Amino acid sequence: MTPRTIVITGASDGIGAAAARTLAKAGEQVVLVGRSDEKTRAMAKELNADYFVTDFAELAQVRSLAAQLTSDYPRIDVLANNAGGIMGKHTLTVDGNESTFQINHLAPFLLTTLLMDTLTASNAKVINTASAANGMGKLDLFDLNSEHSYSTNRAYGTGKLANILFTSELDRRYAAQGITTAAFHPGVVRTNFAAESTSPFRHAYKTLLNRFMLSPDQGADTMLWLINGTAGKDWISGAYYAKRALAKANPQAYDAVLARGLWEKSEELVKAAS
Repeated sequence: MTPRTIVITGASDGIGAAAARTLAKAGEQVVLVGRSDEKTRAMAKELNADYFVTDFAELAQVRSLAAQLTSDYPRIDVLANNAGGIMGKHTLTVDGNESTFQINHLAPFLLTTLLMDTLTASNAKVINTASAANGMGKLDLFDLNSEHSYSTNRAYGTGKLANILFTSELDRRYAAQGITTAAFHPGVVRTNFAAESTSPFRHAYKTLLNRFMLSPDQGADTMLWLINGTAGKDWISGAYYAKRALAKANPQAYDAVLARGLWEKSEELVKAAS
């Protein structure tokens, strides 16, 4: 069989790197995207894979990435939007958006929509790494920058909630054009996650508690199951999963009007930053 072209963001470490290793070993053409030049280049060398260095805190870099991917890969079979993270105090990016919201939602939203011609022509899968932390989120379309109320953990939860809403709306808009999509919770994985944040979560990743966390390979399991499975047979497009099963999300995740509104607001925000 012809190898699939699989683009994975956040691929220099953690579950992104674990998934990339497994897919490359299976003979797929893996394209790595990471923020750290050193780490991403090292992973690319290990896997003999193409790579791109992009910081999602700057949407101009996301636009450049999309242009390069469009130019270099006439077919993209899978886009795994895996990059993200929990931040610290309330800060705005150079584009004027709250950092957590931009890195976790707006950047992957922009990348996906800029690649849409290639993705639809390829009947691609779009797999979005969300989190059970979506339950802590509260999405307010009139306060997406958290100007009126902010906490580190709630901002992260809102970003992950946005991933799930984006997944359902992507399915609604593009299923007829061949796109299949799912969001998933990888579990609590032993990585460098939260290390640069002020979240209390960061302490767990540095203490004995981390021995009870999943390995990156275990955390990548559901991502790989979605990538290798078939929508409509193995999983439902537009849905949210954990441990290879449908999972319960924040009640807001099932609000179709909110999902549509988030898409429209996201379009406005990325257009304003262009």
